[in-house]
Amino acid sequence: MFANLISETSRYTEAALESPSELMAVASVVVAAAFVLVSSFVKTMIPLRWLAIGSNLGFIGYGAMHPSYPMLLLHSALLPINVYRLAEMVRLTRRVAAASAEANRSGIWLKPYMRSAHLRAGTVLFRKGDRGTRLYLLAEGRIELVEIGASIGPGQIFGEIAFFSPDRQRRLTARCPEDCTVLSIDESTVRQLYHQNPAFGLKMIDLVAGRLSADIDRLNEQLRAARAQLAARADVTD
Repeated sequence: MFANLISETSRYTEAALESPSELMAVASVVVAAAFVLVSSFVKTMIPLRWLAIGSNLGFIGYGAMHPSYPMLLLHSALLPINVYRLAEMVRLTRRVAAASAEANRSGIWLKPYMRSAHLRAGTVLFRKGDRGTRLYLLAEGRIELVEIGASIGPGQIFGEIAFFSPDRQRRLTARCPEDCTVLSIDESTVRQLYHQNPAFGLKMIDLVAGRLSADIDRLNEQLRAARAQLAARADVTD
């Protein structure tokens, strides 16, 4: 069997050398196979998409010149999909890089992946203790965080802490004190973007860290105010 395989390979090679188109077809499929092999060692999605595009082009060349119409049709269909996904990831990476360069913790860079909803005054987006299934960006209006009496203005992202907390529960209640336009993105999309693009993951970590730092600063300020009140009461008592 092995001898027959070598013999068939030898005959095919000789035939390919006599036909320029067949030789180019063989070269195309070898290059395409090399791209597929290299892609097995790639860990990030943008280089992986580039390699997929290269392999698509190689298999298209082989399918056209050999010819092999099923292979030609398959990779002709896959090529635009890979090009579109690559362009989408490159745009996301650029937006994340621009937001990071500006030290911008708003969620504007997430906007293309979000769905819009218009909410009336008094609407409660989520309550303390609810399971966090969506991440939000306020486009217009104002969001009130009921338990702490704080407000979120347009362009700010909120609701991300529950995505990463162990119990996945909301820590605060978010209410619309006025008519609002809110954008949202679901958990599965966030996780998909997180795993496909390392820059997106780093930006999400930056957002969460920024929110936690702000919460710590707020709690420290409350603690200082409480201590000052206790000290003032002690002075009055004395």
